[in-house]
Amino acid sequence: MKSFLIALFLGFSILANAQNKVVGSISDKQNKPISGATISIPELHKEVISDEKGTYVFNNLPSGNFKIVVSFIGFETQSKTFSSNQKEIKIDVVLEETVHQMDEVIISTAFNKVQSQNVMKVEHQSMKSLQQKGTSTLIEGLATIPGVSQVSTGTSIGKPVIRGLSGNRVLVYSQGVRLENQQFGEEHGLGLNDAGIESVEVIKGPASLLYGSDAIGGVLYFNPEKFAAPNTIHGNFSQKLFSNTNGSNSSIGVKASSENLKFLARGSYNTHADYKIPNGNRVTNTRYNETDFKTALGYSNSKFTSTLRYNFNKLDLGIPENGIAEQTSTKKTTFPKQAVFATILSLNNTVFFKNSKLDADLGYISNDRSEFEDSDLANLHMKLKTYNYNVKYYLPKFGKFESIIGTQGMHQTNVNSGEEYLIPDATTNDFGVFGTINYEWNKNVLQAGVRFDNRNVTSIEHGILGDEGYFQAIDKKFQSFNSSLGFKTNLKENIIFRLNLASGFRAPNLAELTSNGVHEGSNRYEIGNSNLKNEQNFQTDLNLEYRNPHFEIFVNGFYNHINNYIFIAPNGVITNEFDTYDYTQANANLYGGEAGIHFHPHPLDWLHITSSFESVTGKKQNGDNLPLIPANKWNNALKTEFKSTKFVKDGFAVLNVEYTLDQNNPNQFETKSNDYTLINLGFGGKITFGKTAFDVNLNANNLFDKTYISHLSRLKTDGIPNIGRNIVLGINFTI
Repeated sequence: MKSFLIALFLGFSILANAQNKVVGSISDKQNKPISGATISIPELHKEVISDEKGTYVFNNLPSGNFKIVVSFIGFETQSKTFSSNQKEIKIDVVLEETVHQMDEVIISTAFNKVQSQNVMKVEHQSMKSLQQKGTSTLIEGLATIPGVSQVSTGTSIGKPVIRGLSGNRVLVYSQGVRLENQQFGEEHGLGLNDAGIESVEVIKGPASLLYGSDAIGGVLYFNPEKFAAPNTIHGNFSQKLFSNTNGSNSSIGVKASSENLKFLARGSYNTHADYKIPNGNRVTNTRYNETDFKTALGYSNSKFTSTLRYNFNKLDLGIPENGIAEQTSTKKTTFPKQAVFATILSLNNTVFFKNSKLDADLGYISNDRSEFEDSDLANLHMKLKTYNYNVKYYLPKFGKFESIIGTQGMHQTNVNSGEEYLIPDATTNDFGVFGTINYEWNKNVLQAGVRFDNRNVTSIEHGILGDEGYFQAIDKKFQSFNSSLGFKTNLKENIIFRLNLASGFRAPNLAELTSNGVHEGSNRYEIGNSNLKNEQNFQTDLNLEYRNPHFEIFVNGFYNHINNYIFIAPNGVITNEFDTYDYTQANANLYGGEAGIHFHPHPLDWLHITSSFESVTGKKQNGDNLPLIPANKWNNALKTEFKSTKFVKDGFAVLNVEYTLDQNNPNQFETKSNDYTLINLGFGGKITFGKTAFDVNLNANNLFDKTYISHLSRLKTDGIPNIGRNIVLGINFTI
């Protein structure tokens, strides 16, 4: 069967004529071939693995100038620029050993450079490394990245926070398109499953130049699972078990590729009971169930590449309205609860010309959200449909200058069909144009860009004037000019310095403009303000890195000034037995950063010691503290790597100590939070029995069953602790 499928895929590739070819070998400084190295041409979305002789080959390359990137664990990433203008080009690469992580190609920034050449410091984490930490959800894994936190409602609902900004201030990209999922709501989680995701890139700070409105706080850019190497086919099955929630996470996938045609599909199912706190009680109705399916079809030849991706996600979420009540280990949700059906359909295309290229990404995102209070009849039912496009033209390179011009747009509709309305039926249209240029000389890089955006929001009148749930029709237009300037240099061979200055903006969302009623998730009566202005910010970022073969240190600092920061505050009035809150604006400042070290002592090559500290302070112009600012955190890890044996390869053991400090500077409507320390353990490696091999991970999170409450937990007001000890077992088979 496997041979038949490979033959079938090879049959399709006959349709494409072979064009230019790149061949070569990968070796170390002792001229020993390196098998299993990853060789990629990022601009062409092509990737191969070196064989047992260290050789590789790329076929069907278009004419033009491209960059080839070679990476392998334990070696320094190498990149070379080449001109594909002849039938066969030979590029041999010699890798040098290093103890640090590989220098990854960054997709979320304009020119897709490797991190060491990027003017902006971007956090890159593979999904495998996050899953090895034993977290039960994608957002929990993201919250382990320095500078990233989460606003949580139990274990099932989490919203990303980047340097103190969240909600509509953090933009999420998946499958190369902008994700829209009613992210204004406090109980509206990320809505993505980690199955079928290769890695995540975190831009900390305004990224409006490339992404437009809502990227004022940063961007989470999820890179989808890669296709199989050319002329291969294989499958994968993984299973994770969670002791605390009696949880299970299962995933199965298959993928196959010829030289030109590529296909993959992956399905997963995630189910959890109520989470248990250290005293043995369970937090009622924090249970949830998730079904996820992803598939993709790609085609490429010497003229263009095209990839069609589809993701369907179904969430059944319990809402913990009653705190610690009925004690059960059932996984069937009860009222109140949410049901969310989400769809992402994307088409990513690249057309190659002689010395330039055109990228065009098209997306359709559907978010069908229902909330059930006490019966199977939805009290709230919102259907959000979003169509977006992103077109970028990479102009021919002129000397050391690279440049891009582009346009982006979005058409979005929100339609209600339930009895309750949080926001009215409305239509949002976005249009933006931008240009950016990159100049690189020696080990210096200068990058600059400008952008103009226009957003038009129109809504339909609903309800009776003076009653709860009445929405006045609005027709609002928001515009903004933004720019950025970044500089990167090597002060010395081992020291990298980066400085970035950037502005960003966020147009008010529908809830802020139009709200008029009780928000059950927040237990308050909210009143919008149709006169709100754009949030407009300017941020300065500094990054300094030093590394040698056995020691690495980094320091990131930022200062973010936001004009017309939108927030909600009580007005002292009681409406329908609820406190009434108004949306209003004031100028605000956020500042802080992250710092860390990585120590790899010689000759103890199996030992890694890492430590990082992150801090953010947020204040309004009058000195009041901003809401939802995470507490400072100090994270330490001791990792050992085992030498390969007959049955175990790539073995490791990790001891993690996470100390979260007091949050003594809460917003006036929040309470202070105490400090706490969590101890986590992890073990893993590749187990081999004959021809059978599988990866295994065993984690013990919150090992000593510490009772604690995160400052950003929405259950904090009820005094409900976060999750207790959780033992996680994960197994991953590749067929």
